[in-house]
Amino acid sequence: MTAEASAPLGPSPVRRDALTKRIRLLVAAAIAYNVIEAIVAITAGTIASSTALIGFGLDSVIEVSSAAAVAWQFSAADHPVREAREKTTLRIIALSFLALAAYVTFDAVRALAGAGEAEPSVPGIILAALSLAIMPFLSFAQRRAGRELGSASAVADSKQTLLCTYLSAALLVGLVLNATLGWSWADPVAALVIAAVAVKEGRDAWQGRGCCTPAASAAAVGVETDACGCRPGCDCCN
Repeated sequence: MTAEASAPLGPSPVRRDALTKRIRLLVAAAIAYNVIEAIVAITAGTIASSTALIGFGLDSVIEVSSAAAVAWQFSAADHPVREAREKTTLRIIALSFLALAAYVTFDAVRALAGAGEAEPSVPGIILAALSLAIMPFLSFAQRRAGRELGSASAVADSKQTLLCTYLSAALLVGLVLNATLGWSWADPVAALVIAAVAVKEGRDAWQGRGCCTPAASAAAVGVETDACGCRPGCDCCN
């Protein structure tokens, strides 16, 4: 028996259990933070008539559903059940993102047309800054664990968390410009950025992108991968 044939496929059972527990903890932390984020953003956005803040809060709701879906998937013991749950969940998340994009786009265009101006929001600025500081760490930790475990859904969910970082940056810029320079149009423009990213994420979720798999396992079945175990044409490691 050659060394290649005797090499273990993927992490050991002990390591797999440790990674699974780590992902569950990270998902739980993401859910807790996003629930708070959604409440604060939607409340502050309603008070300030901020389309960007409300859209950010609704995105947080979707982030909660995405993280909850991963937790639900990992609660199943059988691999076929997890696979079936993943496909259904990705469809639901995709439709949620597209609905979010449609709502935010409509409200942003209405605001740009003069239907209403967003007021400065200090709570919104603080929330966006906190999210910009916290979310990259949660995303990196979950993505690293998901890639080692070979879980496409965990990697995909970590990208959803990373999306929150980008949206936080766009939101922060829009809110600060409105508060310091009185550029009320910056708020709906930031909202349109959120909508555009939501469309992309919705499309990716519908197509089921997130194809990371352990390189050793992929090689065993003759699938060509790169160094991180991603098949050609996939963007799970990007």
